[in-house]
Amino acid sequence: MRLNHDEAPVLDALARYHDVDELGFTPPGHKQARGADPRARAVLGDAVFYSDVLANGGLDDRLTRAQVLERAENLMADAVHAGHTFFSTCGSSLSVKAAMLAVTCPGNRLLVGRDAHKSVIAGLILSGVEPVWVEPQWDASRHIAHPPSAAAYDKAFTHHPDADGALVTSPTPYGAAADLRGIADVCHRRGKPLIVDEAWGAHLPFHEDLPTWAMDAGADICVTSIHKMGSGLEQGSVFHLQGDLIDPAELASRADLLGTTSPNVLLYAGIDAWRRQMVQHGNELIGRALELAARTRTAIEGIVGFHVNDASDFCGPGLAAGFDPLPVVMDISDLGTSGYRAADWLREHHHIDLHLFDHRRVSAQLTHADDEQTTARLLTALRDLTDHAADLGNTPQVVVPSPAELRMDQVRLPRDAYFARHAKVPVIEAPGRISAEMITPYPPGIPVALPGERLTEPVLEYLTSGVTAGMFLPDAADKRLNTVRVVAES
Repeated sequence: MRLNHDEAPVLDALARYHDVDELGFTPPGHKQARGADPRARAVLGDAVFYSDVLANGGLDDRLTRAQVLERAENLMADAVHAGHTFFSTCGSSLSVKAAMLAVTCPGNRLLVGRDAHKSVIAGLILSGVEPVWVEPQWDASRHIAHPPSAAAYDKAFTHHPDADGALVTSPTPYGAAADLRGIADVCHRRGKPLIVDEAWGAHLPFHEDLPTWAMDAGADICVTSIHKMGSGLEQGSVFHLQGDLIDPAELASRADLLGTTSPNVLLYAGIDAWRRQMVQHGNELIGRALELAARTRTAIEGIVGFHVNDASDFCGPGLAAGFDPLPVVMDISDLGTSGYRAADWLREHHHIDLHLFDHRRVSAQLTHADDEQTTARLLTALRDLTDHAADLGNTPQVVVPSPAELRMDQVRLPRDAYFARHAKVPVIEAPGRISAEMITPYPPGIPVALPGERLTEPVLEYLTSGVTAGMFLPDAADKRLNTVRVVAES
């Protein structure tokens, strides 16, 4: 049956709710803004409160007979060539956990790229699944990791044939994409499912000049964040399913187990509207964004001290298989400052917030929402940064380990170490101890140390020197890393 993509079931249901003057004696307690603090209404606007209604017994009736959410999910699946689609209002951090639990279970093994987001590690901690780490493809000269290769997953399955499936992150926050077709083939030759954490790739299905979309590449489950590269609201996430290796009812059950029973209809509406926008205008909108990105990248390359990483930097043998140019990643090593200081200076002096920053890079994420005005303001700020680079002072050196030094031995399961009796020790006494916490530079949120890993001096020196230089460690118990939480010795 051909679906009508002019419809937006969630938005249409909200319009009907208002048209009939529905009166709810239910949550939410602000009752269509009537009880909201006027100061909140002045900042947020009444539309936020008017659209904040119950999903069941508000947007739809108590038995969901209008199938509002189901119809919206079916339209999304049709738009991106998936077999089944599920909406989540708890972000891709929840969606990826649901996907993992649909593929494997406590005590079993799952192949996981070691460049996974902290939400994946949280899934391992909650589930008790044993990770089989698959090494990223390291660019040692640029100190950056790209997604693991298909050959690396093949080797991992050869050594661990009992693993229930595999998980890969693609594209990375830096725009580097994996060989998803190759990895899917590795999995399917063994009858194992592939999960793709494609949180940064919601736009990929809608333009032919972008890296291959996970469903088209043969992945079994794909998780996308509609708010990252799309027009959805923060926490709006979608996960897609195809093939017969995963039961849709099992995946839905895992999502129900983890998700909220009070979903925010605003987030559903944002997802629904994004799908319609992309089906009707996506190719044109993203095409314009790609053209704008190309012009912007060229202009930044002409600024003294800046080098814009492109496909020639990130792709090739032993590196990434594909490249998304919308994250504009800029190496500023020649400015003699760090990405941390540069990001702080741009926010203070130009009110510009950057997407990523590390010891040598900053990144400006472009989307279909950008235009000549936004990029002109960015370029002005970057040129001013160059002119004032000397004002940023001497930047503390971040001691970045080699790829071999960065990897530590996983000696206990993440769950066992996380829930074990722990102790806080001075960081100088931590080498050799087993970490009981995640330690994650943010952004992009890829943990350097995991529960169950035996800590080493090079990794701890990297983290402590990073903190001195401006690195943010939101999940460490001691964010200054004077102490580290480790498994207590008996």
